[in-house]
Amino acid sequence: MNKIIVIGGGPAGMLAAVSASDNKTKVVLVEKNEKLGKKLFITGKGRCNVTNSADKSVIMNNIVTNPKFMFSALDRFDNTDICNELEQNGCRLKEERGGRIFPVSDHSSDVIRALSDDLKKHGVEIRLNTCVKHISKTEDGFEICFENGRKEMFRAVIIATGGLSYPATGSTGDGLRFAEGFEHTVTETVPSLVPLCAEESFCRDLQGLSLKNTGLKMICDGKTVYEDMGEMLFTHFGISGPMILSASSYYQKKKYKTCTIYLDMKPALSEDELDARLQREISENHEKHVINMLPDLLPQKMVPVVAKLSGADPHKKCGDLTREERLKFAELLKHFELNITGTRGFEEAIITKGGVSVKEISPGTMMSKKCEGLFFAGEVIDLDALTGGFNLQIAWSTGYLAGISAAEYVCDAE
Repeated sequence: MNKIIVIGGGPAGMLAAVSASDNKTKVVLVEKNEKLGKKLFITGKGRCNVTNSADKSVIMNNIVTNPKFMFSALDRFDNTDICNELEQNGCRLKEERGGRIFPVSDHSSDVIRALSDDLKKHGVEIRLNTCVKHISKTEDGFEICFENGRKEMFRAVIIATGGLSYPATGSTGDGLRFAEGFEHTVTETVPSLVPLCAEESFCRDLQGLSLKNTGLKMICDGKTVYEDMGEMLFTHFGISGPMILSASSYYQKKKYKTCTIYLDMKPALSEDELDARLQREISENHEKHVINMLPDLLPQKMVPVVAKLSGADPHKKCGDLTREERLKFAELLKHFELNITGTRGFEEAIITKGGVSVKEISPGTMMSKKCEGLFFAGEVIDLDALTGGFNLQIAWSTGYLAGISAAEYVCDAE
């Protein structure tokens, strides 16, 4: 019974099935959806940020939760390996800003097609529209009970079902439930790489405004937990955009009593340089109303918001501004405050923070420390990273390692 079942046809599951396949091992890949890679299809706005070209140390620095657990997996299968794997199967790749790797076509479907071709080459049996209901350990391996009532025996099981993000793609926590059935600890699961909600009502007035080259500092309970500079977007509920999604990886509502984000809209200027700039603007626009000077310093959409927050009369002449009013404008430009109240839900989250505890999984094999022959791969594990292709690299690396480890386990068991 040299059979391995891989549950979940996402990136981790597909690569696990490929790496588990050899002449002696039969691999079955089951996916509850009507096609493989349903979530992969929408990643990167449909372009699929496959991985990042950065070296291992940079990749590790971009893994937010449990980075040390990834040492072995990255050693066995890194960013170069996944690029070679895809290109050898007909998916040409290109590098963009920040080391992000995409298919040349800008179509995620080409990544899925390359992986599907690889599965066929390796003789993997693919079963679509197939849902696993229950997994039981027996003396001979595992009994898998499918939703249609059918039961089947396998020597090893690889759980690669993803987390809870984008539930419409099938990520509904099945793997977490299976893990708990084997007495695994599942850490708290929360949305991550997700837009943030803010209490300020003016966000609705700023909806659709995108800020580029903006500094950000996130302070939770008086401690700076994240700093960045980049692009963000105001929404009707708060803030979003690349920089905000990364910041969300460090936000934990249950852990912190308060969380405030400060935006620096003039990051190239020091406090003193900005004050000098303001004095110059005031001098040059001495007879102008304040409301007519601000567009030289801010996007038009922000002018009425900043004018109101400053407390100064917007129709006051610039030359009549007091020193205190000038300094208040400087403060708003360098420390624009947003009080965070929470995140959007799993429906808008790119990934899930939390999952099967890494303390109960062998980092060198991805096998459960609680149940021999049970392996985990991908987002179901308590691992998460920042944007830029790093989360998919976690999926590729853990998937590959789980696959080859399961094949070795099955061969040794015979």
